[in-house]
Amino acid sequence: MKKFDADYKMLDDMYKDDYFPDFLVDKIKGLIQKVIEVLETGERNLETIQNAFDKMTLAINDLQEEFEDNDSELETGARESIGETVAYILNWFDINMDVEDAIGERDW
Repeated sequence: MKKFDADYKMLDDMYKDDYFPDFLVDKIKGLIQKVIEVLETGERNLETIQNAFDKMTLAINDLQEEFEDNDSELETGARESIGETVAYILNWFDINMDVEDAIGERDW
């Protein structure tokens, strides 16, 4: 079973941008980590993997109000940073899935 790249800085652009509160970016990172944990088990079933990404994405959707309460929002910069991280994860684990499909449940 392959472990995720410990050197990869998830959501790096969001952490570097003061517009996004770190504690909220940490919440997104935690949700992404749950998908990584599924993939580290060696899971290859695309439906199971998609379900994990859907769960993650819906939970990120639920954070939008909290971002707004902290004078921030999940906008283009966040979408690109999350998408970049998801793309890296898919590539790292050699999962044949489009990023837009993986985060298809997003409303940000």
